[in-house]
Amino acid sequence: MSTVKERLERLGLTLPKAAAPVANYVPFVRTGNLVVISGQICFGPDGKLAPEHTGKLGAEVPAEAGIAAARLCALNVLAQLEAAVGDLDHAVARCVRLGGFINAVPSFSGLAPIMNGASDLMVEVLGDRGRHARSTVGVAELPLDAAVEVEAMFEVA
Repeated sequence: MSTVKERLERLGLTLPKAAAPVANYVPFVRTGNLVVISGQICFGPDGKLAPEHTGKLGAEVPAEAGIAAARLCALNVLAQLEAAVGDLDHAVARCVRLGGFINAVPSFSGLAPIMNGASDLMVEVLGDRGRHARSTVGVAELPLDAAVEVEAMFEVA
């Protein structure tokens, strides 16, 4: 069985530095055997929001860019999880839930495929431990005009 780091490398990815909160909240809360990760937007490896990941799905953001944005959100979720528990291979029992917020025009009905970007990455990186329950909603606006935001809950050892 490969490690999380090996799986990330095979995907051509590395975990970014966990983003610091920009308001009055903490990036994660650990309580008992759960870690709840605050919503993570689609910052790239440079810690910045790329122009193609800003705006609304169904308007200026095409579906492919939305899926890529959701994958970045999931990668940022994993960075926060690593900050919370240290070892993603031994400390993480499973991803319990992902919540996705898609910045979309009211008529955009393709929310689920966008959120699949985050869900698919979680399974690619964590294997069966990455399978999760999920909610996905379209929203009128997100911080910094990000296209996607993802929050999460994990069971940990």
